[in-house]
Amino acid sequence: MEIKHNLDQIRATLAPDVRLIAVSKTKPAEAVREAYEAGQRAFGENKVQELMRKIDQLPADIEWHFIGNLQRNKVKYLDERIHLIHSVDRISLAQEIDRQARKKGYIQNILLEVNIGREENKGGALPEDLPELTAAVRELPGLHVKGLMTVIPETEDEAEQRAWFQAMQELFRKEKAKEGPRYEMEILSMGMSGDYQTAMACGSTMVRIGSAIFGARDYSANTSLSAGDPAEV
Repeated sequence: MEIKHNLDQIRATLAPDVRLIAVSKTKPAEAVREAYEAGQRAFGENKVQELMRKIDQLPADIEWHFIGNLQRNKVKYLDERIHLIHSVDRISLAQEIDRQARKKGYIQNILLEVNIGREENKGGALPEDLPELTAAVRELPGLHVKGLMTVIPETEDEAEQRAWFQAMQELFRKEKAKEGPRYEMEILSMGMSGDYQTAMACGSTMVRIGSAIFGARDYSANTSLSAGDPAEV
């Protein structure tokens, strides 16, 4: 019941046009099922193996999001059941997702990840490299760009959070002016457990919340899961 209680509290704070992605990485399928029974349908995972295992164990109408750093050699394990890949940040990765999607006969929805804080330990294209990435992605028929995603530098200072989110919102606004076939700016995915309300105030349309729903993560249960993942929530 704690998960349901947490979900209810978060939902009460969400703006009407903001979608909630419950980040269930490292959490057992039972925890996902509890959130599902509380009405949550969109879940985010950051490890391909864990994601595909949960897809097979859980209800078919769950909307799965891949939010972590995606290696090219793992793309082949994904399929049309992945509603949205949040973390496309380089041309080589986009090309491999496109190749695998066309091979399997579907178009993959993606977000382009931007490293707005220029942090060396995080994924994401630098803002000045985004035009080259977007130009390449537009030429890939197996992809449909739905928007942008970012993970801002970790800080509890709300003014600093707001500055990063506003910079991202401005970048999103500029990209929206360039919309075309299979290149849309419908989604601005930014904001996590500790800063999502500030993100919403700066234009976020999708928030990724994990610990505030499921509680703190225990990485010791699976040594293959890294606490330093770029999409940590």
